[in-house]
Amino acid sequence: MVKRLPWALAAALSLALGLGAPGAATAEPVLRVGLVDGSPPCSYREAGVWRGLAVDLWNRVATLEEIPYVVSQWPSVRQMLEASREGRLDVAVGCINVSPDRLRRYRFSLPFQEDGLAVMVVKSRLDLGRSFLSALLTPTLLQLLGSYLLAIAVLTGITLRLEVHHHPARDGRRNSLRHVSKVFQVLATGPGSNTIVTTTRGNGVVILAYLVRIVSASLLVGYLTVNVAGEIQGRASGDIRSPADLRGLRVGVRSGTVSESLLKELNATSTGPKATIVPLASIGEGGALLAERRIDALLGDNLQLSYLLLQEEAKGFLPSLALEGIRPESQAFAYAPALPEATANRIDQAISALKRSGVVSELRQQATTRGNPQAR
Repeated sequence: MVKRLPWALAAALSLALGLGAPGAATAEPVLRVGLVDGSPPCSYREAGVWRGLAVDLWNRVATLEEIPYVVSQWPSVRQMLEASREGRLDVAVGCINVSPDRLRRYRFSLPFQEDGLAVMVVKSRLDLGRSFLSALLTPTLLQLLGSYLLAIAVLTGITLRLEVHHHPARDGRRNSLRHVSKVFQVLATGPGSNTIVTTTRGNGVVILAYLVRIVSASLLVGYLTVNVAGEIQGRASGDIRSPADLRGLRVGVRSGTVSESLLKELNATSTGPKATIVPLASIGEGGALLAERRIDALLGDNLQLSYLLLQEEAKGFLPSLALEGIRPESQAFAYAPALPEATANRIDQAISALKRSGVVSELRQQATTRGNPQAR
């Protein structure tokens, strides 16, 4: 797809027809801009139209600086970067990670955001249910419940002793057990305390039981909120606690990205199992392969995987981010070595102005919410 600004066409036409005045400034050179599809929310094609954070940002820069350009599509980030290095492209547009290796080989613009890598996994609802039950049956939770029941049992014994003259148990073992269980139930739950005590000391025990219930409930809620939820997340992530845990798994990555470089680095430094690298044409393809269990994990930019989470979940599967913020790096555009310094400075100054005015943050928010049906 080719895109030129209307005024640029008019300027070129006037020059071709010899309408330019002698000594007038030459026409602005048309920049060759490269884009890679399949990287939402940074750059992707929708109904034949380029969209995404990086695309929107470049359009703002080109409009602000009145820079004419044409767009070409490239199959991977690596090929696009090589094209810029070899001078076949003037500007490579995308959320391109400025890794140390790339910084040595390529020329970059002023960074417009920071981002890291993330790992996405999916678990079936049945797996999550099993994880929840397993997380509940932990020694700590059982100890909390046991301590609460023991405290109520002790208070039940005290209540029976204090109220033995006012609320004597009926004759018979069965009636006696029923009376004990009633007192235990009332102290454990609360309602009906006026039916089991009449003495001042008995009322004091009921108040003490109330305090025990309040404190125990707070402890249980806190434990369930922090510990059990964390345990479920850990189990749902397949016990992936660091990038090294990707070894031995089938991991989907886009070719030519820093995610692929990370996996290759892990494999090169491992003497044990290696990660099986599954090349992907797009991040969306990785989500489909996860749902079909054809890969075990998906590695990509944090922003891209967070965007993928906002898409419609595959039926019967629950995606989650097992790891976030791996190797955070700046993201920028890439320049051809021969791009005039004056042009590069204009682009950098426009990026700086758009960052300072909050436009970049706004574009990031817009790009993310595009994929969220609830935000429409």
